[in-house]
Amino acid sequence: MTEALLAELLAAREARTACALITVAATSGSVPRAAGAKMLVYADGKTSGTIGGGKFEALVAEEARAALQEKKPLLKTYTLREGAADSFGAICGGEATVLIEPQTVSEAIHLIGGGHCSRAIARLAVDAGFRVSVVEDRPELLRDWPAAARQVIDTTPPKFIAQHLWQADEALVLVSRNHEIDRTALAAAVEQSGAGYIGMIGSKRKVRLVFDQLRKEGVAEERLARVYAPLGFDIGADSPAEIAISALAEIMAVLRDRDGAHMRRGLGIARESAGAE
Repeated sequence: MTEALLAELLAAREARTACALITVAATSGSVPRAAGAKMLVYADGKTSGTIGGGKFEALVAEEARAALQEKKPLLKTYTLREGAADSFGAICGGEATVLIEPQTVSEAIHLIGGGHCSRAIARLAVDAGFRVSVVEDRPELLRDWPAAARQVIDTTPPKFIAQHLWQADEALVLVSRNHEIDRTALAAAVEQSGAGYIGMIGSKRKVRLVFDQLRKEGVAEERLARVYAPLGFDIGADSPAEIAISALAEIMAVLRDRDGAHMRRGLGIARESAGAE
C-alpha cells in the first residue's frame, strides 16, 4: 500500500468515514494489475487508487458498497477473458481474485459536560472500544481523563450538536453541570434526526422541568419521545461508576437494537429465590 493511500485510510477511520479496502489478492494469466494492488471505495461511490479500471473495477466497487452495507468481508474471483460463463466483456485473458474488507468503524459517544459522571462514562466507553469526545469549557476537569477520550470539542453544546453530521452508530449524552446547559443542548438535539441515541442525566423532576420548558418553546412531543431521560437502566446506580455502567449498557442496547433482557431468558432455568420470573 502506498503511503498516500495508507494515510487516506487512516484519515477515513479517524473521521469515522465508511470505506472498504480492496486488494488484488491473487492473479493468473494476463490481468490489469498485479497481486497487491489496492484501492479504497467509499459508501458514496467515491474511489481512491486503482486495481485496473474499466468494467472490472466498477464491478468490484459495486461489490464493495454492498459489503459495506452488510459489514462483511468478501473474497471473489473475476474472470477477465471472453467466452467464460461469468465473463463480463473483459479481454485481458486472466483471472483476478479480490479481497474486499469493509473497515470497521467504532461506535461513538459524544458527551456534553466533563464532570464526574461524564468522566466515568468516558473511561468505560473507551475500554469498550467506543470513540469518545467531550464538549466542556472547563479544561481543568479533563486533566485526569483517559488519554483515548481526550478529544475535546471547543465550542458550545448547541453549536456542536447543530453542526455535527450525526450517524446511527453515535450517541449524544447530556451530563453537564446544570439543567440549563442540558436544556439548550437538548433543544438542539431534538432537531437532529441522525443520532442513534440521545440521553440526558438527571432526576425525574429535572427531566419533567426540562421537557416542560421545551414544550413551551414548541418542541413536538414525538421529538421528546426519542430522548432517553433519565438515561440508563434501572440497576440502583448511585456512584458515578455505577451510573456509567447503567448508561453505557443502555446506550449499547439502543445502538445495537437489543432489548437489554437477561441473557438467561429462554433457557427455562427457574429461580428459587423470591421474585422468580
